[in-house]
Amino acid sequence: MMRVFGVFGDPIEHSLSPPMHNAAFRALGIKGCYHAFRVSRPRLADAIYGAAAMGFGGLNLTIPLKEEALRLESLEVDDLAREIGAVNTISFSADKGEGGAEYRIRIQGHNTDGRGALLALQGAGVRVRGSRVLIIGAGGAARALAYSLDREGAEISIANRKVQRAHDLAASVGGTGFRLSDLDRLVSQADVIINATSVGMREGDGRMIDGHLLKSHHAVFDIVYNRETELISDARSAGAVAIDGVMMLVYQGAEAFEIWTGRRAPVDVMERAVRERLEKRRRDEVGG
Repeated sequence: MMRVFGVFGDPIEHSLSPPMHNAAFRALGIKGCYHAFRVSRPRLADAIYGAAAMGFGGLNLTIPLKEEALRLESLEVDDLAREIGAVNTISFSADKGEGGAEYRIRIQGHNTDGRGALLALQGAGVRVRGSRVLIIGAGGAARALAYSLDREGAEISIANRKVQRAHDLAASVGGTGFRLSDLDRLVSQADVIINATSVGMREGDGRMIDGHLLKSHHAVFDIVYNRETELISDARSAGAVAIDGVMMLVYQGAEAFEIWTGRRAPVDVMERAVRERLEKRRRDEVGG
């Protein structure tokens, strides 16, 4: 029987998770199909319980539902997701109920975002342990990054427009918080520079970092994946290691895939599916 998987979010039309996961299912001969569903915050509990009741194989959550999921009393949240304060992956499993006559559906919450970012860095040959990592931003993505990189032994600095949020996040991982006005100095001191904001998602977005500050010894990672950002372009020009957001998307998806299926995810297949869909979108936009 075909098992259904999906991603919940609002908005959700832009999601590249369906082509990515469906390509993985086809590559491994798994009878699964993955769809995107628009789900608003107030209906999240109903949607998750409905998916469990209908025998869904697993779910992803995206904006604005990752933090909302923590409110569900019946969701068993793992330690990392609880620590980060967000759930992006949900798995279902069945336990025998009392007396063994009935089954209880266990709904478990995970966070694969930070692990996905870590794998993207390691896949590009970046050594995380002992590195001085500068994270720009203090939102949900930055939080997942900070906790995962701290666990790997990185030295964390956070720069954010609202400096108190930078201080709070940095303090939770033993790092230091700064203002965006400190970026020039921080870039020169960092080994790894990560943009964990949406800046660069739209053509014409201003630069947060002067490209001349980037050097060949830097590793530059931008979580934006819908286009090559100015930050990534500047990093390539400087001879730095440049990692776009596609790889974080792919690796966090691969981690979720392995949680659901117990099979090793075909990362190359997933990356190719995402990049092909992005290229098609770009061609359509130019043609339009």
